[in-house]
Amino acid sequence: MRIRPRRQLLDLWRAHLRTSFREGAWVWGGRDGRNSVSDAEQLMCLLYPSSELANFALDPDSIAAAADVATVMAVLGEDIHVCAALVTKLEEFFAAYTDAEDEPIFPGGSYFRDAGFGQPTAAQCELEVVDSYSMSLSLCIASLRFLRGIERYLEHEVRREARRLNERVKALIPQVSTRLTAAMVGLIRSFVMDTPLFSSPPGQEILNLVNQTGAPVREVIADFSAALGPIRVQAETDVRSGHPEGLDLRDDNRAFECGWTWGVGRGVGPRAEVTARIATQPGYAVTKPYLYFTLVALDGIKDLYSQRTSEPDLFEPHQVVLVESLKRRAELAQKYWSTISRFGTGRWPLEDLPWRTSDGKQSDYYSLAVTAFLIQDLLEKESTTDLDRTAAVLRQLAERGRITSRPIPEDPADLLHHPGLLLTLKGSEDVDGGPVLGYHVSDYTTLLLKRSLQAARLAREVPTRVELLDLAESALAHMEARAITSGCSAGLWDDLGGNGDTADPAPSWFLTERMMECLVVAHNTFDRPPLAAPSMRTAALIKISEADHLFVQETLQVSDAVDSPRYKELAAIEESLARANALMSKRPNTAEALAYDALRRLDALAYAREDATR
Repeated sequence: MRIRPRRQLLDLWRAHLRTSFREGAWVWGGRDGRNSVSDAEQLMCLLYPSSELANFALDPDSIAAAADVATVMAVLGEDIHVCAALVTKLEEFFAAYTDAEDEPIFPGGSYFRDAGFGQPTAAQCELEVVDSYSMSLSLCIASLRFLRGIERYLEHEVRREARRLNERVKALIPQVSTRLTAAMVGLIRSFVMDTPLFSSPPGQEILNLVNQTGAPVREVIADFSAALGPIRVQAETDVRSGHPEGLDLRDDNRAFECGWTWGVGRGVGPRAEVTARIATQPGYAVTKPYLYFTLVALDGIKDLYSQRTSEPDLFEPHQVVLVESLKRRAELAQKYWSTISRFGTGRWPLEDLPWRTSDGKQSDYYSLAVTAFLIQDLLEKESTTDLDRTAAVLRQLAERGRITSRPIPEDPADLLHHPGLLLTLKGSEDVDGGPVLGYHVSDYTTLLLKRSLQAARLAREVPTRVELLDLAESALAHMEARAITSGCSAGLWDDLGGNGDTADPAPSWFLTERMMECLVVAHNTFDRPPLAAPSMRTAALIKISEADHLFVQETLQVSDAVDSPRYKELAAIEESLARANALMSKRPNTAEALAYDALRRLDALAYAREDATR
């Protein structure tokens, strides 16, 4: 399976519209029914590529300029009718997840599972979850960019239907902005820090994780505390406010963890910047970070502050304060997990597979999540330090997840893909006398695919880049084998959800949205200039230098008439060498190929001249 991002994204859009838009009506929900996360994922599959990739934009001018996009979107109509259809779906989404007091809500609903203790109660299904905050963050940003683009287009439109659409857009933008604010506050109040004593069971788990050399405990504690010193100081300075009083960030006899729990953290204080309900509602989530929710929160926040940089006018003044607050928390979490993953002078804790959490659980999924933190850290620093070791971990995880190796009957690795890793949402049992809730995450392959593509974009050496792209292609082939092959949802994901006995299986929007993200990352990876290592430039320079020299030698011969074949051939060679020189720094292999061609043609001229004098 080769990576062809544009074609594959358009195929995904085509399949998406075939299953979501049937007989002139939009069909919400997929395999897991409707909830605030799934519905946002369903919309994101269309809006995220259009907001991230210029040649996928869905304003009327852009659609008209891209024939393949126009063909796919024709099911929604033409011209502004495509925009009107999407605006209608956004209106429906924001109405569905706004309560009677016009407050945004973020319930996990049908994504909550029985964790072995009983079915969720109705009140528990209304609990808000970080997945919904993060997905709403990205959806609101994509929606605002989409709606602002329509606004600009409709400024010059005089048609009645255009004026009506413009009124709807103007009414919708404040709703999007309100939900964006609420999602940011929800994420701020879901960020937690924990400082267990090293002598406690969680502290012992952390010590066992970071002590990869069997060093004395006192030495490990001292070294670990020193490594985390700057992170503790940043936490005390930047994000300490609002956290429970028992949190002690200065005691070196305590371990330290930070990240996102599954919902608003118990005891995490209100936010003074806004007056919305979410700023003061009680929190139930245990104040210990979950790797999965930390990862999805970081992805949403990255979308947030990248837009803050590129489009500062997208946010209102009070939202700018929230963006900066989230950015500080994201930076803190990124530093922490990047530091602990590579702690020590020998084998990394990350290389000791599988990763073990402070509550004693272990899984290759956790290892992959921590690897994702490390790759994101390297990307933001534009550093290739430790990239080869990180790529080796990705290779092992691909093999252990049976992406690059053959599965065996009743293989435990199959559980990573379906039903996925089951997270127990501690603290949820305090609501309505219900059981501890579960939450399945089944995106192991798409997570590996996305991070392999990001790491390949970072690589500066050809073998490392090729190896990472091969790994990405293996993950893509694994996902293609899981695509739905029958019914309206053919071409979406996935076929492991218990739908094998159904002629028209429903898609998992959870997994389909992750696959869409991977294709956007692939588009951005291949949209950059190809690798131009110094050794490549040197090889190209040697051949161009020789060709330049031989070209000048040929011009030393008796001049030809301007219209003679030899004169025209020399002019063509000179143009080719100029092109090779221009490309040498960015595309050295192409420059080298042009130099080869020039050398061949110069040799033909020299041979013809020598043959004529014999």
